[in-house]
Amino acid sequence: MIRRALLLVLSSLLLCAGAGQAQAAGYRYWSFWDRDGDHWVYATQGPSTARPSDGDVQGFRFAVSEDSGDAARPRGTADFTTICAKTPAQDGKKRVALLLDFGTTTDAPSGETPPAPRTACAQVSPDATTAEALATVAKPLRYDTNALLCAISGYPEKGCGEQVSNQQKPTAEKKNTSEDGPSLGLVAGIAVVVALGGAAVWQVRRRA
Repeated sequence: MIRRALLLVLSSLLLCAGAGQAQAAGYRYWSFWDRDGDHWVYATQGPSTARPSDGDVQGFRFAVSEDSGDAARPRGTADFTTICAKTPAQDGKKRVALLLDFGTTTDAPSGETPPAPRTACAQVSPDATTAEALATVAKPLRYDTNALLCAISGYPEKGCGEQVSNQQKPTAEKKNTSEDGPSLGLVAGIAVVVALGGAAVWQVRRRA
């Protein structure tokens, strides 16, 4: 009887562990970033509302990410001077340096190959948004009905922020909490199962 109770506890523990690992990997989408010194910072506004200043550096990265907290950053460290070196300043215009990172083959939709990352210098009116600057150097752009940016330079051809299966892991530079150890929910679940198992064993011994 005691052995049977212990087997039930062990089975429950395995079920809890499996449930913790069966979460969806995330979503495939274009993330938007601002360059702050030597670091990429996730933008607080969308490209359709952000209005960069002359000399700003902004980036876009296509990847599979769970959320903004673990989104993969654009790969590259080129600064404004480097990106806009061949675009002379003009009166009444601002220059915005853009880094376009189309991601990896792992993150690409089925049947598509990501273009190589590239930079571009957009020269636009002083009040132009990032989306307007992007449109001058990376057409065609594609948006969904909610104004979510779906494609840059026609990539990807289809899809927009779709959820991917848990068989494809996010390509994030920041570690997911699951990599550092079991989640709190999993630990709590195991603790409850252990407590129930202990009670079951005690009942068996008591009856014996």
